[in-house]
Amino acid sequence: MCAAQGQHQGQNPVTHITPNLRRMRPSLLDGVAQYLLPLYDVLAPTGTCDMNVLVGGTMVVRFAHAIHCIASGKPITKTFGEGLSYAAWRTSPAAVESIVRPELSRIHEGIALRDAAWEDAHHNQPHSVYLSKTSAVKVGVTRTCNVPSRWIDQGATEAIRLAETPYRQLAGLMEVALKGHFADTTAWRAMLQNRSTGEDVRTRKEEALALLPAVYAPFFCADDTVTRMAYPVLQYPNRVTSLKLDTTPAFTGTLTGIKGQYLLFADGHVLNVRAHAGYRVHLECELPDGALSGCLTRSSGRAST
Repeated sequence: MCAAQGQHQGQNPVTHITPNLRRMRPSLLDGVAQYLLPLYDVLAPTGTCDMNVLVGGTMVVRFAHAIHCIASGKPITKTFGEGLSYAAWRTSPAAVESIVRPELSRIHEGIALRDAAWEDAHHNQPHSVYLSKTSAVKVGVTRTCNVPSRWIDQGATEAIRLAETPYRQLAGLMEVALKGHFADTTAWRAMLQNRSTGEDVRTRKEEALALLPAVYAPFFCADDTVTRMAYPVLQYPNRVTSLKLDTTPAFTGTLTGIKGQYLLFADGHVLNVRAHAGYRVHLECELPDGALSGCLTRSSGRAST
């Protein structure tokens, strides 16, 4: 990956980077979502880019017409799951069925679906069942250590925990029991337009707990704290047009915000960064007026993908 920061006479600083994309890493600081874009040269981590700093500036995105599997690093022409080759998607623990359907996990019984060590480290761990408000209130499951980053990934503005379980399958069974009463997917267009229902998540929590069988009661969460999340967005779009680098390999626009895993541009175009994991791109990022520093941090060593 090449990276440089420069400045032309009378212009704001411009950062040039050519990474293989990965999902942005979100965190929450003083109630506002913070985004770091991890930078990779195929599989080698080379640093991070503070994306919040770039909001308000001009961004040029150019697809380098190369995609590398995020598991093997092999060149591919199409991704499956999140940045995987077809072979990796069929075999990698990062695409095991119990990620999408937590109720299928059996690692707590000592039974692995793909990789015992990976599933023990990721699924035989404390999990949270929660309600989050993206456009409407939805039910979901995540490892407890992924709160609140999982909610930010979804573009949620509020979230509340329903239950805490010692392993993934139990959380998944509770989610399944609620799917007939709550959505379990995000209406991404409405989320990006910041349109949501007026539902109160505490009231919906009471409804959800009343719907669950008594056998789950020992795992109910007594903490009714509502986590609220704001996003670095200057202006929400009235209409949303999704960018796909396979069909639009070059794009220039003013970055007006970031929500979920999407970059929002002034003309209504949005780019799902996570959906382009493994894609090699050239980015030219102009810092907006008033930015105090650059956005790049160099990696001091190798890290796992």
